Amino acid sequence: MSEQQPESFDEHDEHDETDEFDAIVDAETDRDPDLAVIEAGSRTLRTQAGPPQGDQVPARPADPEVDKALREVEQELASRWGETKLEPSVSRIAALMDVLGEPQRAYPSIHITGTNGKTSTARMIEALLGAFELRTGRYTSPHVQSITERISLDGAPMDPERFVATYHDIKPYVEMVDSSQEYRLSFFEVLTGMAYAAFADAPVDVAVVEVGMGGSWDATNVIDGSVAVITPIDLDHTDRLGSTAAEIATEKAGVIKGGATVILAQQPVDAAQVMLKKAVEVDATVAREGMEFGVVSREVAVGGQLLTLRGLGSEYEEVFLPLYGAHQAHNAAVALAAVEAFFGIGSQHARTLDLDTVRTAFASVVSPGRLEVVRRSPTVVLDAAHNPAGARAAADGVTEAFGFSRLIGVVGASGDKDVKGLLEAFEPVFTEIVVTQNSSHRAMAADELAAVAVEVFGDERVVVEPRLDDALETAITLAEEEAEYAGAGVLVTGSVITVGEARLLMGRG
Repeated sequence: MSEQQPESFDEHDEHDETDEFDAIVDAETDRDPDLAVIEAGSRTLRTQAGPPQGDQVPARPADPEVDKALREVEQELASRWGETKLEPSVSRIAALMDVLGEPQRAYPSIHITGTNGKTSTARMIEALLGAFELRTGRYTSPHVQSITERISLDGAPMDPERFVATYHDIKPYVEMVDSSQEYRLSFFEVLTGMAYAAFADAPVDVAVVEVGMGGSWDATNVIDGSVAVITPIDLDHTDRLGSTAAEIATEKAGVIKGGATVILAQQPVDAAQVMLKKAVEVDATVAREGMEFGVVSREVAVGGQLLTLRGLGSEYEEVFLPLYGAHQAHNAAVALAAVEAFFGIGSQHARTLDLDTVRTAFASVVSPGRLEVVRRSPTVVLDAAHNPAGARAAADGVTEAFGFSRLIGVVGASGDKDVKGLLEAFEPVFTEIVVTQNSSHRAMAADELAAVAVEVFGDERVVVEPRLDDALETAITLAEEEAEYAGAGVLVTGSVITVGEARLLMGRG
């Protein structure tokens, strides 16, 4: 493993920073007294102590033969259980790993779970590791436009030829496992096998892996992540993971392995309680946002925000992040702590990462479909928020970063989500809403979505356009129609699929 030697840690600087960092602790939500008991049994982490290429969303392959081959692979994968049909077991993926020779053991891993912010955090971790000259593999889901986005090598999506070749390399082994199991491997399980095999073949120095759903029985959970990252937990997939934050956290805590370092973002108290109990059980080390690391300060800047982050080793000032919203600042703090933990900072030695390298890495981060601007005059922003917590973060972020005088929402949601909660989160910021639907079989019909929207917004603020292209045109027209609203904008949201299709319609990818 290639590691750049971090700058030495200055103990005097730490004391100078204490007052400033105390503000993070003071801002922490009220904590359940029982947490103190849990933490007493946990080894809590109290520290003494050339970026990758820009990852753009790829278009369809220009070569007709390559495009045909990729489509054939996509069709074969689509014939399997989709990502919403699950059987809670890792037996099939474990069997696949066995016949492939355990490729997931060939490299260390950083494993990421949580409800929101997983993909953006994974991209930031990847950028930081790449800047410190490590070869990275990143596995995230779902994709915005191209299935090849899910598996990245050295900061860029796997090229289509390699994606197709990887599928055909493991296909005989997939069929072998299919024939020996009660159920065939699912779409997500096969993709996970492809990712782990591709990372071993590259080979990578470290894999950054995002769960598909949950943790304990997620297909990715055949790795032993030396760092487990838990992004904020909220209510989503309640039919599969549980109806409370604590129940959902119980499932997600499955990524915490013995001896690992847990990077814990700010959580509801009951979710934090579950995570800390699991850490005690497996003798894992915990670093908590707002206690051992966090966001010291942030200010809106042109094209993003300027941050001061408190890491496990020290403070990192004047870090430019080209993403919008307070939630992305918190994701950055989590990502920084995860990379510090990976390098052993805060537990094995008292050092800090090179500040210029950290700045370069964060400045290179992109996260398509996360408050992403795809047009100006009027400004059109895309955000993949699909649950109430994500919608609240997007609403706050777009308000802070853009200050639109009038904001038109274009919303296409999935029928299995808390659609009313999502719309309620956007109601204070949308002047009007254009409801539509994407091409997915999971999409809520536009008329059904409109009925919910009328409950939340009132009939006079709701426009129905079943076709997404018509919805975009209507929203842009509404944003342009009155001179006094020269500062009007459009936010397209509700689903990753809606955002991906809108991105294509807007000429991206």
